[in-house]
Amino acid sequence: MNSKTKRITVIGMLCAITYVTMVVGRIPIILFLKYDPSDVIVTLGGFIWGPMTSCIVSVIVATLEMITVSDTGILGCIMNIVQTLSFACTASVIYKKKHTLSGAVIGLASGWLITVIVMLLWNYLVTPLYMGYPREAVVELLLPAFLPFNLLKGGLNASITFLLYKPIVTALRKSGYVATLENEARQKHTGLLMLASFIIVTCVLIILSMNGII
Repeated sequence: MNSKTKRITVIGMLCAITYVTMVVGRIPIILFLKYDPSDVIVTLGGFIWGPMTSCIVSVIVATLEMITVSDTGILGCIMNIVQTLSFACTASVIYKKKHTLSGAVIGLASGWLITVIVMLLWNYLVTPLYMGYPREAVVELLLPAFLPFNLLKGGLNASITFLLYKPIVTALRKSGYVATLENEARQKHTGLLMLASFIIVTCVLIILSMNGII
């Protein structure tokens, strides 16, 4: 399989997995806001095959979502693309420049922070246009709803991506889709794995409490 064919195959595979994850993995968090782990797939694709892969997959999947299951139209599609790119592309660009364990951690943390900032701004500017809410009502939701939602979403995305990256890239290397050894392969990161697991558990407990389950 030549490189161009392999790239097309990879992008198609990532789009399919991301779309299915988006459709079946939605979890209500607060009000009309729902979390799904599809950004994890996009970010893993960016870590393994580069930021442009993240960009292409996010645009394709957001467009498919708009056509098939979304009722927010083109503005909702643009919001989805902005949200995914602010996390996945930020993380993968940093990781590409610093291809180490610390680069992955810095990239994921930066993606988390930038997503929170960008989405607060975009929710203020765009949400009134496609949700039909008065801007004053959106402003009142920024801190009690949109901020915790994006903090929880970013924390889950960053932690799950960190936990999944190594086993997935190892499996892909064995199958021939990834040929190079990562610089961080022999670095010990048990503490970071425990931290990522702790963040996931904490986020899940917060989501359950916000939904009145616990």
